[in-house]
Amino acid sequence: MSFVIGFVVVLGVLIFFHELGHFIVAKAFGVGVEKFSLGFGPKILAKTVGRTEYRLSAIPLGGYVKMVGEQPDEELDPADIPFSFTHKPVFQRILIVASGPVFNFFLAIFIFFGIFWFSGLMMLQPVIGEVKAGYPAESAGIISGDKILTINGSPIDNWSEMAETIMDSNGSPLEFTMLRDSRHINLSVTPADDVMENIFGEEQHRYMIGVSSTGEVITKHLGPVKAFTESLNRTYIICKLTILSVVKVFQGSIPAKTIGGPILIAQMAGEQVEQGLVNLLAFIALISVNLGILNLLPIPVLDGGHILFFSIEAVIRRPVSIKTREIAQQVGIFLLMMLMVFVFYNDIMRFFEK
Repeated sequence: MSFVIGFVVVLGVLIFFHELGHFIVAKAFGVGVEKFSLGFGPKILAKTVGRTEYRLSAIPLGGYVKMVGEQPDEELDPADIPFSFTHKPVFQRILIVASGPVFNFFLAIFIFFGIFWFSGLMMLQPVIGEVKAGYPAESAGIISGDKILTINGSPIDNWSEMAETIMDSNGSPLEFTMLRDSRHINLSVTPADDVMENIFGEEQHRYMIGVSSTGEVITKHLGPVKAFTESLNRTYIICKLTILSVVKVFQGSIPAKTIGGPILIAQMAGEQVEQGLVNLLAFIALISVNLGILNLLPIPVLDGGHILFFSIEAVIRRPVSIKTREIAQQVGIFLLMMLMVFVFYNDIMRFFEK
């Protein structure tokens, strides 16, 4: 049951905010909106307010906003021309199309802001768990249970700060002050250059001293300003990793079989439902960033493809020909269909491998 609930909640929230972005900016520029739909295909529920039909459709794998004059060759009543998308300045059309992905980023920022403000920021304590044999920490006399207080006189509040300080040392000796059995211990440790795998499975050189955390977690409560700053930073980090992951897939550094689709999202969403509301919200924020970036790819039929055509129009001072756009959209649809088949195949194979 959690599988279904998670899938419906995650996709519903993501689709709603994405289409809401298109809807709000279109209305702000005076574009008439004929339909606002969550889902594709036959409508299940519908209500018309003004000229807009708000509908819930049968296939919950997307949504759309149908605007007046959306197609360049569409025949319009002269009275509708002021409300036509095609007849708006090109920069307005770019903003309307870009607003969907942008609202996905706004959603992630908003969710992270709420989590950090109300639940705080969870961080690993800088307490030593395992000391690896043959590494600098063992040679220097660091033992399990030591709590790092300062490095080179700078306070260390969490494990990430300690790790970053060590990696930035470039192999220079570091002066550690630690708490051991209620006593302050001062030790000098010289980080060693070691080879390890990053999150993409690639080998890289990093300075380290050979310790691992106990896993003890502390919660740092944040005010609204700090929570907002942290939410921007977290969204930026996810954007950076997502873009880098896409590049690595095309480079072949990451196996294409790791790409997941709706089935994987549903499985993961179900797991987050079981783990609690905060985990589910953080998962929605993560997928929202991924959806925003995916839609900005310059592939025809995606928002990024439309932005590309409108940008070309802004440069050459005339719209791209309808024939060119139709061919490009057919290619885009074919590519998306192939991608959907591929991710469904990956999801099914991953399911049977468990």
